Amino acid sequence: MDNIIEAKELQIERKHFHVEFRENDRGKFLRITEEAHGRRNTIIVPSTGVDEFTAAIGEVIENGERAPA
Repeated sequence: MDNIIEAKELQIERKHFHVEFRENDRGKFLRITEEAHGRRNTIIVPSTGVDEFTAAIGEVIENGERAPA
């Protein structure tokens, strides 16, 4: 069973996001769930990779903003 350490919910346009930092017997992890139009998608990132994951997101956004339109 997972224990929720911290959680936040966001609504962006028609999508709902649940961002949760959880822990279970195998360790801590970040769980991001998107709900839209009755469908749910989830990704799970082990806590050991959260810094790398968020850095990659920042890089993609930064590079995308510099790209010619």
